[in-house]
Amino acid sequence: MQASLGASPAQSIAREVGDVTALTREMAAGDEAAYRAFYELYFERLSRYLLVVARGDEEAAREALQGALVRVVRHIKVFTDEAAFWSWLTVLARSAFSDQSRRRRRYLSFLQRFTLRAPEPAAPEESGTEERLLELLGSALADLPSEERDLLQRKYFARQSVADIAASLQTSEKAVESRLVRLRRKLKAALLERLKNERATE
Repeated sequence: MQASLGASPAQSIAREVGDVTALTREMAAGDEAAYRAFYELYFERLSRYLLVVARGDEEAAREALQGALVRVVRHIKVFTDEAAFWSWLTVLARSAFSDQSRRRRRYLSFLQRFTLRAPEPAAPEESGTEERLLELLGSALADLPSEERDLLQRKYFARQSVADIAASLQTSEKAVESRLVRLRRKLKAALLERLKNERATE
């Protein structure tokens, strides 16, 4: 199909929605115009799909969409059938949403296990919404030195064993456990301080 006079490469490809082979071939070759065409053709469609998957949670749908688009760039291949291409996109979208949900559950588990056990007034019903607690936890983690943050993430989010962590750090399991105990206390104190400050400004 010959492009119309004055049409951009992305628009020309976008008009050829039936020719998914051309679109995906150019995407696989790293053509920026093809990716712009893909965005024009599928962004809103994937957004609506993920909004259904997320049961109306717009924030979760947006975050999953970003993850899905990253997966498209990483794993794009040539498709000869639009239905097959869409099916592949929905698999990537559901995978991104599932990964996001797992990360969220791990953060909530981390909050419950290592911060909300404290006798200080840190229960969700007293300190704001669950979303705000997650934001505060993320902020507290971000403020840790990189090596401390990495250790916590490896143990509690990546679910690596203490033995594996100790081997990679060339130290003993006892040393790793001791560091984790200190870091849990440090993170709990940081989160509680943030909660205390928020309540003081209300």
